Amino acid sequence: MSQLVATFFYVGYLKPAPGTWGSLAALPVALVILWTTGPYGLLFMSIVAFGAGYWATVQQTRGQADHDPSEIVIDEVAGQWIALLPVAFGAANNDMSYLALWPGWIAAFVLFRLFDITKPWIIGWADRRNDAMGVMLDDVIAGVFAAIGVGALAALYHVVLV
Repeated sequence: MSQLVATFFYVGYLKPAPGTWGSLAALPVALVILWTTGPYGLLFMSIVAFGAGYWATVQQTRGQADHDPSEIVIDEVAGQWIALLPVAFGAANNDMSYLALWPGWIAAFVLFRLFDITKPWIIGWADRRNDAMGVMLDDVIAGVFAAIGVGALAALYHVVLV
């Protein structure tokens, strides 16, 4: 079970760049969550993914030298869902289709991957913990940074271009 969770139903075994595949796989699942439970459902599932991901990462890395194997992508899923929260709440608050805000989906994906790969500031600190919490935490923080970026880009668009 921990392998299924950690690899997000084996998506983590896709090559190259399993983290990017995990982030991509998170998008249609997020859409289904939004269609069925709305933005609060996505927020709740982000928390569930973090908790389940922490548990699965502990199980999968127990006794291993590598505390962040590339096939573990549940951390990317949790972070990607966090990055999508401004889009989800923006669409819901304006009574719009979630897909109508497709530029926000792209921005959330690109910004999340950018922060996850480059690991600036406290994202890098979390990654250097070299434990299961660090595996999950760096992507959660990257998701928060990406969400802030998505909100800033949306504000810029609505203030400057509209």
